[in-house]
Amino acid sequence: MSYHIGVIEDDPNIRNIVSAFLKKEGYEVSLMDSAEKGLNLWESNPPDMWIVDIMLPGMDGYEFCKKIRNESEVPIIIVSAKDEEIDKILGLELGGDDYLTKPFSPRELMARIKRIFKRYRPEDNRQTMETENLTVDMLTIDKVNRRVFWGNEEIDVTTKEFDMLLLFAENVNRAFSREELLMRVWGEDYFGSDRAVDDLVKRIRKKFQELPLETVWGFGYRLRDNEE
Repeated sequence: MSYHIGVIEDDPNIRNIVSAFLKKEGYEVSLMDSAEKGLNLWESNPPDMWIVDIMLPGMDGYEFCKKIRNESEVPIIIVSAKDEEIDKILGLELGGDDYLTKPFSPRELMARIKRIFKRYRPEDNRQTMETENLTVDMLTIDKVNRRVFWGNEEIDVTTKEFDMLLLFAENVNRAFSREELLMRVWGEDYFGSDRAVDDLVKRIRKKFQELPLETVWGFGYRLRDNEE
């Protein structure tokens, strides 16, 4: 499968170098020099991943990430000349999956892209995965097709919502700390506030209002099996 990557970078030299490496790796590439053009692409032909510069004319990369993340969990790699820790934390908390500081090696960027796609696209290694559905209470998870149902109704979920629901459903009644949830859902290389966990749980509870997803005060969360 050829993945589609959107690149938003106002420096034409960097834009062309990144494009050349991406195409060499077999990716479909869309190049833009502003966040506004990126939002237009999102409406017409949404990429499977974004590579976004922070310092852009008009809307900056932070605001772009925020708008995309309000709608989707599509992977976002932030590229910026800003190398202060606070800038990296802000970028990740606004929804970036990785942060790369300029100047950077295009080969390092390619390695990070492949690592993220491996984490976000588990269907590539799904030949040995069990095919049966997983059911807890009225929640049913189709692991192969990454679909989620509440009773007979299919509920649309984002990538991270699916991953967290699957983790809880495979470990019913087990309490997970916020730190472990960050590691298991966001990955070991994620750094940022554990508020991301609380926000994701809040979104899941809004979509599945009767799901017995409990808060373990001062620790984290667990999914209770009402039948036990």
